[in-house]
Amino acid sequence: MVQHVAFVTGAGSGIGREIARLLASRSLKIIVADINMAGAEETVSIIKENNGEAAAVYCDVTNLESVKSAVQDSLNYYQQIDVLVNNAGWDKVEPFLKSEPDTWKRIIDINLMGQIHTCKAILPLMIESGYGKVVNIASDAARVGSSGEAVYSAAKGGVVALTKTLAREMARHKININCVAPGPSNTPLFQEIGSYNEGLAGALEKAIPFRRLAQPEDIAGAVAYFVSDEAGYVTGQTLSVSGGLTML
Repeated sequence: MVQHVAFVTGAGSGIGREIARLLASRSLKIIVADINMAGAEETVSIIKENNGEAAAVYCDVTNLESVKSAVQDSLNYYQQIDVLVNNAGWDKVEPFLKSEPDTWKRIIDINLMGQIHTCKAILPLMIESGYGKVVNIASDAARVGSSGEAVYSAAKGGVVALTKTLAREMARHKININCVAPGPSNTPLFQEIGSYNEGLAGALEKAIPFRRLAQPEDIAGAVAYFVSDEAGYVTGQTLSVSGGLTML
């Protein structure tokens, strides 16, 4: 059986770590790509403790040269990249008119340009090998808006549009490109955001039909589906994982 290699950005913690762990449990070799190397190495240790294969690489998704370097490091480890999971993300919740250009730039650079950079660097490898799966992590904020997240919503909307267009362009190469749009999720980033908005988690839990925030494993399961052979005829799709908060 061919053992595929998955390049997962932002895999040093939170949702990215759980995606990496789950894919490793399904026999994929994992490239744990992150700017936080301590977190990345911890993810690698978790995977190896469970008899999986993984390696950590430094990757600043906002910088195309850093992404190219991370891709080369990955090829030095495993000689191929078959799966790309664009998970790295960041946000700061605040009213749009109180936000500043430096914040806008960081949000767009990480959430949108980061995914553009990795696709630019990795899709040619997939075309050459004749196989590829890409899963972009967006947000339901892209689909319905979210107060205090105007630029984040715009960036994630760009991710949804990027996914659809690349899915069309890559279909002739038999490369599947899909998108997972999480609702509010219990991650280190959300806990950081929650510090700006006391009571935010409680209010969201009341609004979500399942009465809880998403856990990282909820998102990882959706990613694992898109990576699987069962999703071989699925491309250009956006799947909300939000406990029913959004129903489109």
